Amino acid sequence: MVRYVAGDQSAFRLLFDRYSNRLLRLGLRNGLDPNTAADLVQQTFLQLHRARLDFDRERRFSPYLFAITLNLIRSTYRTRGRRPELLLPTGELPEPGLPSEGSGPDRIERAQTAALVRDALALLPDNQREVIELHWFQELPFEAVAQTVGASLSAVKVRAHRGYKSLKTLLERGPARE
Repeated sequence: MVRYVAGDQSAFRLLFDRYSNRLLRLGLRNGLDPNTAADLVQQTFLQLHRARLDFDRERRFSPYLFAITLNLIRSTYRTRGRRPELLLPTGELPEPGLPSEGSGPDRIERAQTAALVRDALALLPDNQREVIELHWFQELPFEAVAQTVGASLSAVKVRAHRGYKSLKTLLERGPARE
């Protein structure tokens, strides 16, 4: 980002290549349809470009970028209304730690587990879900998550603890019966 701010146009392409898929997955996990999530990625980088001169070189880049994306997601839902209950249909995205290769019963079991986790995650309050997604799926340290969501480090850790505890309870109960 420092190179881009200094005028290196190729640095912007590197940033886009490095982060666009992660931002797309963040939008999809937050219940956006694929087209809206792709638009969100474009809007994120447009806002990044417009605010490039305001970037604080003393701060880490990824929390700055994820904060832009999360603000756009919130804005999308404020305009549309409440987010949907379920994030994604089963099997659309492989989750970290659940490899998509393999075949037969193991692959089916991994896909089912991923779907259960996604569905349980969708039931968490937004502030807990955001923290877990940023820490677990985006692999940001808690300090960076705190910067991204605009909360103290201790508040983020409390949200994560409560979220993981709720996830455990939801997953132990199993899928909801209709």
